[in-house]
Amino acid sequence: MIYKHDISNVFDNVIGFDGVSEQEFTSLLLKAKRAIIGIGEQREKKLLPFLDITDYENDVVQIEKTAKHINDNFSDLVIVGMGASARGGKTLVALARNSFTGISNSTKIHFIDNIDPLTFDNMRATLDLKSTIFLVISKSGSTAETMAQLLVLLNDVASKIGQENINNHFIFITESNDNSLTKIAYDNAIKIFEHNHNIGGRFSVLTAVGLLPAAVAGLDIRAIRDGATEIINLFFSDEEPEPAKGAVIHEGLLQKGKNISVMMPYSDRLNAFSSWHQQLWAESLGKSGNGTTALRALGAFDQHSQLQLYLDGPADKFITLITLNQKNKGAVIPLSDDDSLAYLAHHAIGDLMAAEQLATKNTLIKNRRPVREFAIEKIDEHTIGALLMHFMLETMVMGRLWNVDTFGQPAVEQGKQLAREYLANSKSNLNFG
Repeated sequence: MIYKHDISNVFDNVIGFDGVSEQEFTSLLLKAKRAIIGIGEQREKKLLPFLDITDYENDVVQIEKTAKHINDNFSDLVIVGMGASARGGKTLVALARNSFTGISNSTKIHFIDNIDPLTFDNMRATLDLKSTIFLVISKSGSTAETMAQLLVLLNDVASKIGQENINNHFIFITESNDNSLTKIAYDNAIKIFEHNHNIGGRFSVLTAVGLLPAAVAGLDIRAIRDGATEIINLFFSDEEPEPAKGAVIHEGLLQKGKNISVMMPYSDRLNAFSSWHQQLWAESLGKSGNGTTALRALGAFDQHSQLQLYLDGPADKFITLITLNQKNKGAVIPLSDDDSLAYLAHHAIGDLMAAEQLATKNTLIKNRRPVREFAIEKIDEHTIGALLMHFMLETMVMGRLWNVDTFGQPAVEQGKQLAREYLANSKSNLNFG
C-alpha cells in the first residue's frame, strides 16, 4: 500500500466516549459498501470518467507535448483560474524540486487564483509578455473572475506584442460548447484542451487541469495517474477499502458531535494539498444541512497556533495527520555551548520533525481527541496520485451516506448570479457601504 491509513485512535476503546464504537463502525461500514456498489454502477454507465483515467492515454501524450513546447519556448507560465481550476495544479506543482520559487526546468510557474487588483497588477508588471504563456482554465467557459482577467491579459498581449501573436501566448481548458472562452479561442485560433463535461472541477486534478502545470514543472504525470489508479482498483476489490473506512469514521464521529474536520500534513509540499481537499470536502458535501467544516493546518507550523485549541478547546474536531518519514533528513544540528540545547545535538532537522509528528499524535490521543494518520514513506508522484484519489473516493462515499449530490454547488451559483447582476445594473455606482 502506498500509504498506511491508521484509524485505530478514533475508537472508544482508545479515547473513551468521544470515540466510535466497533458496533457503530461495523454498521456504518455496511452502508458504505452499498455506496461503493452505487458508485460502481455509475462508473459502468460512464458517468464518472475521472475513475477511468487509465483509458485516456492520448491526452497524456498531448499534455507532455504541450509541456515540452512551453518549457522550450517560454520563461513563464501563468495559470489563470478560480477554485479547483488552480488548486489541483498548485497541489501538484508543489512537489517540484524548487517549489518555493515555482521554478522547474527553465519555466517559472505562477498562479492567478484571486481577483485582488493589486496582486493582479503586480503580476502583470513583472512579466515579460514576449516570453510568457497563459493557461486559462474555466470548465463553464464563463467564470466571471477568470474572464475579467483574461480580457485584460488579451488586451495586454495585443497592445504590446500584436494581435496576430495572441494564439502563441494562450492555451485554454474549457468544455466544448458555445461558451465565452471557446468563442475567444475560435476568434484567435487559440489551442483548447477539452474539459470533460462529466468531470466536475474539483475532481479534475488528474486531467489537463492539474497535469499540464505538473508536466511543465517536470513531474512524471503518468506516475501520478498510476498512483490514483492503484487506489481505484483497491476501492472496487478490497473487502474494506480505505476511502470507505475514512467516510465511515467521519460519519461516526459526526454523531459524536465532531463537526469540524482538520487536515494537518507534516510537509510544506502538502500544504497546497490541504487547500485542495478543503474545497473538495466543503463544496461537495455542504448541502441541505449536511456537511462538516473542513479546516487546514500545517505541521509543525500550526502546533504554535492551533494545537492548543485542538487539545483544550471544544471537543468538536476530528484530526487527520499526514506524516512523512523524515528521519535523518536535512541539515545536522551542531552541538551548542548552551547545555539546555544538548538534546538537539547531532540530530538532523528531519529528526525533530519526526519527533514532533509522533508527539502531536500521542498528545491528541492522551487528550481523547480522535485522530487518524496517513503515514507515507516519501512524497512523490505516485504517492500524491494515490492521496488525491483516496480523498475523492472518500468524499463520494460520504455523499452517498448523506444522500447528497457530491457534484453540484447550487448555493454558490446564487452568489455568482448576484455578482453579475450588481455589475450589470450598477456599472458606475457600486455602493459597498
